[in-house]
Parts: sequence; C-alpha cells; structure tokens
Amino acid sequence: MTQTHESGPPATATGADAPGTPAPPAPPSPPLAEPRPLGERRVWPRAFHDRLTAPLPGLRAMARFAREGAVRPGRDGLADLSRLPYEPGPLPRVSTGALAVTWAGHASWVVRVGGLTVLTDPVWSHRILGTPARITPVGVPWEALPRVDAVVISHNHYDHLDAPTLRRLPRHTPVFVPAGLGRWFRRRRFTHVTELDWWEGTELSGVRFDFVPAHHWSKRSLTDTCQSLWGGWVLTAAGGQRLYFAGDTGYGHWFSRIGARYPGIDLALMPVGAYDPRWWLRDVHCDPEEAVRATLDLGARRMAPMHWGTFVLSAEPVLEPLTRTRAAWRRAGLDREDLWDLPVGGSRVLDRRAAVPGTADG
Repeated sequence: MTQTHESGPPATATGADAPGTPAPPAPPSPPLAEPRPLGERRVWPRAFHDRLTAPLPGLRAMARFAREGAVRPGRDGLADLSRLPYEPGPLPRVSTGALAVTWAGHASWVVRVGGLTVLTDPVWSHRILGTPARITPVGVPWEALPRVDAVVISHNHYDHLDAPTLRRLPRHTPVFVPAGLGRWFRRRRFTHVTELDWWEGTELSGVRFDFVPAHHWSKRSLTDTCQSLWGGWVLTAAGGQRLYFAGDTGYGHWFSRIGARYPGIDLALMPVGAYDPRWWLRDVHCDPEEAVRATLDLGARRMAPMHWGTFVLSAEPVLEPLTRTRAAWRRAGLDREDLWDLPVGGSRVLDRRAAVPGTADG
C-alpha cells in the first residue's frame, strides 16, 4: 500500500465542507514529492472509502430523492437550450511557451502546455450511459485534434471516463489516472499507464503532472464503489505555466491546500454545473458561487467554467450555471477578463512571452 503525504478526513467529516463555511487556512505544505517513474506498476488498497470528505447517501437520502428529487429541469428550465453557447473554431496556433485551452464540452478540454497536447476526461460520444444525449455537439471534431501527447483522467464516472472515446486513441498514448484505475486501462491494452495517489506527480517531456485531492467519489458498477481514487490535476510546464483541472468536486478545504502546494496557478478549469437539488449534490458538485470561491482559495489568476451545457445531469435550468457564475465573479470584484467563460468549441491562449496575433490573451 502506498502512503500519501496527506490523507483525507474520515467519511463523517463535516465543518469546512458545509455550504457557506469558509475553508480553513492552509497549513504549511511540504515540498513537492519526487516524480514517480512513468508506467510504474503499484499495489493499491482494495478501496478508498477513507478519502471521502462526506458520507455517501444512505437509504434515507435515497428514499427522499425518490420522492422529491429531480434529475432533469422542467419545461421552463429547458427553454434556453437554443441559447447555449456553441462556437466551434479551429484550434489556435500556439508557441511552446504558451498555455492554451479549447473546451470540447463537459469536462473535456484540449490543453496545450509546454509543447504537449493533453486531453482531460475526454468524452466525444453523443450519449453516455444513463443520461440523455448531448445538448450541444462536441466542440472539436476528433479529426481536427493534433497528436495527443497525454490524457489525464479525474475519476471513473461515465461522464468522465468514456470507453468509446478512449478506443480512438493509439494504445501507446500516455495516460495519467487515479490510484486503482490503471487496471481498467491495461485491460484495454494501453501500454503507458501511470497511476498516482494524491499529492504525487510525474513528468513527461518537461511537463509535470500532479494528482491532487477532490471532494468526490468513484463508482462504475454495482460492486466497485470507491475502489479507485478520484481527484484533479495540476499541470506545470518547465517555463512556469501552471493549470489546475478540477475534474469533478464539491467545495471544501482541499482547494486552499492545493493552492498552497502549487502557487501561481494561471488558470483553473472549474466545474459549475450539475448541482440541483442542492441537498443531494452539494458534497460532490460545486455550484457556481462555490466554484468562484474555490478559485479564490486556490489563488488562481483565471477561471474557466466547465461541467455544464453538455449533458443534462441534474435539475437546474440549462443556462443557469453560466449566468450565476458571471454574477458570482462580478460580486467578488474580479476582473472580467480573467473569467474565461468559453462557448463549447471556444479557445483562449495565454502566452507570457509573445502573443500569436488574434489568438492570445496576455
């Protein structure tokens, strides 16, 4: 069993995870761990229930959800489907020193950092198990992708780990996954699979990939609850560009600790959707106000909203995550230019040295 630098509180922990409660100050952080070898085979615990920051729903909560829960907006909430922002365009040209992101939809991004092209939680399928079809098309045609240098996976839920999409990749593509998820990829003949625990990192072609905690859980079948870990990723280029990909998470104390361990985050890719009903989802999904608060906890300079406008996973109106995110950003007194509220298919580029005309944001 691999030990971590800092483990999660027990499953019954509350406090900082309660809605409206500020996260406690981050304790002093130890130095970053030495990079793990790529493709290392490791032995993991049978389950990771001890990493939960809130208990999973019990029978009483499930009965309440069966009585009054909703997994889809009503007619009024779906009225804005035609207004969802969808503006696909060509991937921007970027220099090796640039940080560029293109939103393909949901939690799927095409990230260019340190000269690498990295996909996050790639889901190019029209439909995923247990949900209606996409309400916006994929923002980037698969054929338009450059060579994919790496893939990062946050956890094993179907809207983040999509087997049909991953089958499109060459099996030698490096994939970075949470502890316990490597066997899923090796069964599908991927040959360069690196599993990491929280606070561990590795390096590929000068870019460091660090796996960090999240307030979430994992499950893919009836018998594998929390048998693999969940988390987010911090990508750091040799030139100092740093991106945080949250994956899927509720609000809580981990954000301030991540920010202390990885200062100077240039851009946080933050989930803002799938939050209603709040009593059911608050422990595992940020709402827009919490996403903005988490970005401040991280000390990130910019935020790009995600995890909305692609699949109908909960009951909030389809356009509400965007309008509430913009309002929360404004109330926090943050610079409007630092909210990268991209349409599906949209791109932004940050180049500290030299901007590519028409594409870069300084």
